[in-house]
Amino acid sequence: MSKKLIAGFSGAMASNDFTYASMWLHPDFEYYMPQTGEYLRGREGFAAMNNAYSTEGTWAFSVRSIIGDDDAVVSDVEVMDGTLEARAITFHTIKDDLILRQKEFWPDSYPAPTWRAPWRRILDAPPF
Repeated sequence: MSKKLIAGFSGAMASNDFTYASMWLHPDFEYYMPQTGEYLRGREGFAAMNNAYSTEGTWAFSVRSIIGDDDAVVSDVEVMDGTLEARAITFHTIKDDLILRQKEFWPDSYPAPTWRAPWRRILDAPPF
């Protein structure tokens, strides 16, 4: 059930109606981004933040994976707006069949170190 909740939330985010998507969030929702230290509470703040984000086009979301069960789920989602391409790794805590907390990481891509060259190859697209 929890993985279906996160899949539904991702679909709602893809609608680009972030007020609608916030209905998947618990009334006591908390959001934290460790890389920047940003924290917010509440559905309204989440919707407002996403509505205010400067974008080059319509957001598109591609779910790479959703794993977990019960009250803990992790998602790996590609996010694109026509110019920006990013990955969001999100740890979701579920309560009352809604998302209570999200701890979200937005990792930056970087060149592969040359010392690992003997054991790897570079892919143009993710294998999974």
